Amino acid sequence: MVVNQMRKQLLILTIMMVVTLVLIILNLSIGTLTIHPIHSMQTLMGFGSEEQHILIFDFRLPRAIVAIAVGMALSTSGAILQALARNPLADPGIIGINAGAGLGVVLFVYFFFGQMDVTSYISVFVLPLFALIGALAAAIIIYLLAWKDGVTATRLILVGIAVAAGFSAINIVFSMKMTANDFRFATVWLSGSLWGTDWKFVLAALPWLIILLPLAYTKSNLLNVLNLGDKMATGLGVAVEKERRKLLFISVALAGVSVAVAGGIGFIGLLAPHIARRIVGAKHQIMLPVSALIGAILLLTADCLARSLMPSSEIPVGLVLSLIGAPYFIYLLIKTP
Repeated sequence: MVVNQMRKQLLILTIMMVVTLVLIILNLSIGTLTIHPIHSMQTLMGFGSEEQHILIFDFRLPRAIVAIAVGMALSTSGAILQALARNPLADPGIIGINAGAGLGVVLFVYFFFGQMDVTSYISVFVLPLFALIGALAAAIIIYLLAWKDGVTATRLILVGIAVAAGFSAINIVFSMKMTANDFRFATVWLSGSLWGTDWKFVLAALPWLIILLPLAYTKSNLLNVLNLGDKMATGLGVAVEKERRKLLFISVALAGVSVAVAGGIGFIGLLAPHIARRIVGAKHQIMLPVSALIGAILLLTADCLARSLMPSSEIPVGLVLSLIGAPYFIYLLIKTP
């Protein structure tokens, strides 16, 4: 029985990795200038033309890597939040973490954009720090406002939605005071645009994710225990509040770095864990990696659609995901008691 279950899980992971590779090739092929998928594969192996080499390696490949990294990070962040809140509606975008990270980036653009090009090396590596500070500020405010002899799942969600609305309003206020160029950048970025599409942004985001994603996976057993409830976890010897704060920091950091390089992309942290639980169950040892792969697949698919529907004027991927995620969120809201 256990062997059959392991084989099934391995098969699922293999299928998802194959789907991810196919979507990467499609992402490298789709755009204003279309490249046949076979030619994209040839270019990756060093046999393409100089034009194809420049287009793929300088523009499309870093974008695909950012999409994969952000999809994995946001889905893992959402899975952790849902486990901590024991509520299927928890998501870094819905409860205000993304809005806090967004405010950090908007403040950076507002105060420093004129003195410092946002695509310069210094800006690229400073942006995640501002996003992380904003995300942590939002998390602290949400946690403090939701605390009342402990933090209940319902209170956390409701306070998070209110804080997200407040931070979004502040974002709009600062955006309206920007110059035309800064406002255009902020508007596109807030929509979730995968705007960080060169190797500088890959180098800025990957070190964080290389540390945080494995760290999240090492906490799988702890997440399983916390799902049993605070009393049961305490009885099993877990320092519940201490571990919850550590996990919350990992979740917030993953969301903050993602927002810094990809803008305000929502609903991946809601959708991916739900789909993963339906496929492999709630055991976090397998659910977290499956959820991460589903997040990468969702974001790569949304990016393909965004660039293929209107090639001349690209649709932000955040809007494409919202078309999918918003109805699903309403469905969960109605279904959840």
